[in-house]
Amino acid sequence: MKTLYIFIATAVFLINIVYSAAAAADIYMRVGKNGTVYFSNVPVSSGYNLYMRTQRKSGIDINGYGRVLYKNIILKASKKYNVSPKLIEAVIKAESGFNIKAVSDKGAEGLMQLMPQTQRKLDVTDPFNPSQNIYGGTEYLKSLIAKYRGNLPLALAAYNAGSKAVKKYGGIPPYDETRNYVNEVMQYYNEKR
Repeated sequence: MKTLYIFIATAVFLINIVYSAAAAADIYMRVGKNGTVYFSNVPVSSGYNLYMRTQRKSGIDINGYGRVLYKNIILKASKKYNVSPKLIEAVIKAESGFNIKAVSDKGAEGLMQLMPQTQRKLDVTDPFNPSQNIYGGTEYLKSLIAKYRGNLPLALAAYNAGSKAVKKYGGIPPYDETRNYVNEVMQYYNEKR
């Protein structure tokens, strides 16, 4: 009986910590070309402006929690596709902030923000399933790393803006979103190595 009480108390405590930490996040807003207003806790382009700042109620690092939550999947995908787990983490952090339910205004979905056409190519049937999304995103990332012969900035630019844009500009496209994305992922990746 005492063990059950301790288990329940611990579970309630952990749930409260996670939800109180997750509930506190800055909100960004941008207005699309057609007048649609988009909100995000992970601004992926320079078009987003801070809409509301919230204070975190605890010292919990939400991204750290996400890394722990998906660590086994990341490690298995890393081994299968021979991609650094730190690079996979860096892409997830930049793409979705470890939010499995993330959906971009362009239609990219899940942790690694896979577009529907990419999901079909990779046989990802549920982009909100962490395992499918991470495996699919890692396979796609690996194909881009191979295509650009290990040049990570180019592979990341293609992951963000598409291979056609990289080819058109002969390198990283001059889009603020893409340049910021490549810098963010590389900074995080180099920090964690």
